[in-house]
Amino acid sequence: MKFKHLLLVLLIGTGISATAQDIHFSQFYLSPLNLNPAMTGLMNCNIRLTANYRNQWASVLKSNAFSTYNVSYDQKIPVGRYDNFGIGGTFWGDVAGEANFETVTGKISASYSKRMAGSRKEAHYLVVGAEAGLAQRSIDFLKLRWGTQHDGSGGFCNGCPSLESTFDQDNFLFADAGAGLLWFSVFDENNNFYAGAAYHHLNRADQSFDSRKDDFLYSRFTIHAGGEFEVAPRLGLVPGVIVMKQGPSFQVNSGTSVKFLLGSGKGNFSNYQAVHFGAWARLSNKVQSGILMDAMILSTRFDYNQFTLGFSYDVNVSELRAASNSNGAFEFALVYKFCGEQRRGVYCPNF
Repeated sequence: MKFKHLLLVLLIGTGISATAQDIHFSQFYLSPLNLNPAMTGLMNCNIRLTANYRNQWASVLKSNAFSTYNVSYDQKIPVGRYDNFGIGGTFWGDVAGEANFETVTGKISASYSKRMAGSRKEAHYLVVGAEAGLAQRSIDFLKLRWGTQHDGSGGFCNGCPSLESTFDQDNFLFADAGAGLLWFSVFDENNNFYAGAAYHHLNRADQSFDSRKDDFLYSRFTIHAGGEFEVAPRLGLVPGVIVMKQGPSFQVNSGTSVKFLLGSGKGNFSNYQAVHFGAWARLSNKVQSGILMDAMILSTRFDYNQFTLGFSYDVNVSELRAASNSNGAFEFALVYKFCGEQRRGVYCPNF
């Protein structure tokens, strides 16, 4: 069997496992509600709309490439003089491989931001958040190819027995819940820091396509941090890191962007223009044989007033590069914020 065909089988086999790792975005900082429910409503404006799209392994799987999409809405609601309540909702879907292994999820989230110390432009906040929703997983068993169907000479035997009878349902619904904490400190319009942690899949739902057996979803632990630091007039660094642990799976994304402020505006979105260029590294584990460098990520981002456009490309540097020709994934992100006349509280990190 050709190596690319073998890779296809391995990728599909990995995708069908109920304990597979959750979706992830290379531009995790532009998908805040998926990163941590405590980031709901955390913005300088009143309302935020976000859309993300990721396409992976197209160089190997062609039209069967892994595709992930996400849309979200969140809103900040003032509470008292300095605190804020956040509400939001997110909907995402993920389709993997030739058998259309698909996960569709809809969640609502809420957060509360409590000012712990500070003033108008310098303050420190503690944020707590939670999320809950429903998800559906499905697969087309008729499109799967099993090892028992291999004819021994590089092809498949359609009349050979398969393992499809092992499963008795091709889709199911399950509830999902998570919670998170976040701390952020804002020093002025161009300098801030944040750090948070989230616990996803609190209820560990059953993920088995066989109703006669239980296969519970691993909980996922996320730790993340980042910020923005002005190093010269109109020039800043925007570093970030995310660490995720889910069962035997472990992943780290870390890097930084260089931000060039182009317009005359700052945090008030009046002629605010900025461009970012970033380089990131993704590390993951081989489950039983240590840590590997999975990909180098090149990213760019353009901010214009309330509008943000982001693009990234993953360059595969793992052992799979022989099949992928070093191609990994491309990703788009769109963010639009609705800002009213009211200016209150403190500047938030500009996600």
